[in-house]
Amino acid sequence: MRILVIGNGAREHALAYSLSRDPQVSEVHVCPGNAGMSAIATLHPDQDAVQLAKELAADLVVIGPEIPLVAGVADELRAAGFAVFGPSKEAAQIEGSKAFAKNVMSRAGVRTARAESLAPGATREEVDAALENFGPTFVVKDDGLAGGKGVVVTDDRDEAVAHIESVHAAGNPVLLESFLDGPEVSLFCLVDGETVVPLLPAQDHKRVWENDEGPNTGGMGAYTPLPWLPEGGVQRIVDEVVQPVASQMVKDGVPFNGLLYAGLAWGQEGPAVVEFNCRFGDPETQAVLEMLETPLGGLLRATAEGTLAEAGELTWKDGFALTVVLAAEGYPQAPKKGDVITGADAGSESRGIRAAGVAVKDGQLVSSGGRVINVVGTGATLEEARDQAYRVMDTVHLDGGHFRRDIALPAVEGRIHV
Repeated sequence: MRILVIGNGAREHALAYSLSRDPQVSEVHVCPGNAGMSAIATLHPDQDAVQLAKELAADLVVIGPEIPLVAGVADELRAAGFAVFGPSKEAAQIEGSKAFAKNVMSRAGVRTARAESLAPGATREEVDAALENFGPTFVVKDDGLAGGKGVVVTDDRDEAVAHIESVHAAGNPVLLESFLDGPEVSLFCLVDGETVVPLLPAQDHKRVWENDEGPNTGGMGAYTPLPWLPEGGVQRIVDEVVQPVASQMVKDGVPFNGLLYAGLAWGQEGPAVVEFNCRFGDPETQAVLEMLETPLGGLLRATAEGTLAEAGELTWKDGFALTVVLAAEGYPQAPKKGDVITGADAGSESRGIRAAGVAVKDGQLVSSGGRVINVVGTGATLEEARDQAYRVMDTVHLDGGHFRRDIALPAVEGRIHV
């Protein structure tokens, strides 16, 4: 099986690495990819996805990031006759438009935060009036694609107003939401119309600094599975959240095909939806795929071809996996680029290294984005997975680079309760 992966981040590196280990997969190609993937895949920078798929005679195209999905690249590839893992442009609105997602959840009877929309052009009086309906913790979301960084959660009203103004200045509507309490859960589900197959649950760490301080990011680390999740928790999420949404989208004539990511808060009444994504999440993907024993290529192809119900039960490794993100100096506001990275050369996959914002300059690996490197560790216990990941991370160097040392620490110390 010849597979083309679209994307260039650590998520796509993890996908390509897992696919390269699948005995059913003969070739892995990535477009555009990054320099850290060169040992496991053939890279194709700056090429049109449809034209490249034709040149390669790809058996399957896997679209990693949200931007091409929301732009309709999956539709273009399907129209050209290719099997595609990734939703249509219309179905990708589950991530591209929070208002669309809220509408689907409302009709599907899925628990989520109360919300109110503010369109660009809203007056300060209208903004103040809307904020009166929320608080004391304000949740302000950019109702568009923001790479995980378009949300501000604050008890500072002035900060909430400032974020509303910045989103409106960019031409996007704002969604105000009620605050959902409880620990967050990320659940990836393979979805083929009404067939839903959950993967392992994970937890992301969004804030840039330790102890969950600082601005939101695309994610600074994640771990799986969740030792504190109630028994039967995954099935409850499927039954109360993912299955109703998938079935509702089929009823609406907008069936979802690909990876449906449910971001949830587990409060006193159980799971409630914070957000949906239309693709594998980063960095949870790196940890979750590390635990998957079922060959990935066949699963993704079955989803794309509508035969997921025949794929059989998934098998997983025992133990835990954890990933830590090394970010560039200045991330997330203004990441510095072009600094040399040592200890993370191409071919470091066996050490758990997954590359994201990297490039090669003068024969050296350098930073080219905000989140630069991920390190994945595994172990029989979550503490062992943490130790392994941090031992490897301490061998990687980037001037001014920073990472959190408390990924999964609250879970290890038993401080998370539902």
